Amino acid sequence: MQEYFVLQIKMLNRKIIAFGIPLLLAYLLFPVIFFFLSNYLFSKTTYAIYFYGLASLGFTSTLSELKKNDFLRSIFNKTNYYKVRAAENLASTLPFLVFMLYKGYFPFAIILLLLSMLLIFSNFLNISNFKIPSPFSKRPFEFTIGFRKTYYLFAIAYFLAYMATSVGNFNLGIFSMILIGLICASYYLKPENEYIVWNSSATPREFLMEKMKICFTYFTLLSLPILIILGTYFYKSVDVLLLFFILINVYLATVILAKYASYPSEIDLPKGILVIMSLIFPPFLLGVIPFLYSKAINSLSLLLK
Repeated sequence: MQEYFVLQIKMLNRKIIAFGIPLLLAYLLFPVIFFFLSNYLFSKTTYAIYFYGLASLGFTSTLSELKKNDFLRSIFNKTNYYKVRAAENLASTLPFLVFMLYKGYFPFAIILLLLSMLLIFSNFLNISNFKIPSPFSKRPFEFTIGFRKTYYLFAIAYFLAYMATSVGNFNLGIFSMILIGLICASYYLKPENEYIVWNSSATPREFLMEKMKICFTYFTLLSLPILIILGTYFYKSVDVLLLFFILINVYLATVILAKYASYPSEIDLPKGILVIMSLIFPPFLLGVIPFLYSKAINSLSLLLK
């Protein structure tokens, strides 16, 4: 078992290095960033503990992937298999547990720990053999593939929008739409095979515009229920709602540009920092978008003539 975990750590270290972050800096910064993001969530809503628990279980549930567990069963006996599953689930849940204890949510921490341990007996892909249908065509493969992996997160987002109207919390409703935007943005973090891009007959500019148009269209469709619910209930704040809707679309375009500015590699650290800085200070987008667009055109020009 020790060799397996050593291998996992080495693979993680390679991903961090490939992203452009020194290992020492990464292991120092990640806990700090996690703490501040967690603290920010708890400062914004009284329902933070529920969202926090769902986020933890959602992250831990990714360890129940079918092929991965079949591989573990092939190299470990039954006892060691469950030991490995328990250790992985505990490691993924530990940061959330520590913060819950820090905040004094002892009962929730115990429940979360028990649920994470119960997940070692689960294999979500074995529960049913049918393929999860996607409302998207094959053309925008990012949404077709991404939706099947994150469909349950949309249910959470829509539930948050409903809760926002129930408790009269407009900020919670905005967060639900931001969550939809984050889910859509995650579909563009992994670069596709170069052959897929090369096979396109579009120019680099046309290719980028088509990607953005598809993203804007499907983000609009996915966020439409939230826009209708919030626009109806918080009709006095429709202008703020539309402003956030437009901003999320702009950020989605920025993520797409960052992806292809680094193509065929994943988004590197400098470009990732630019995207984060533009999130913190929106006016920064005026410089970031033209810069990333220029880089994306240059990267795509090597494949699209």
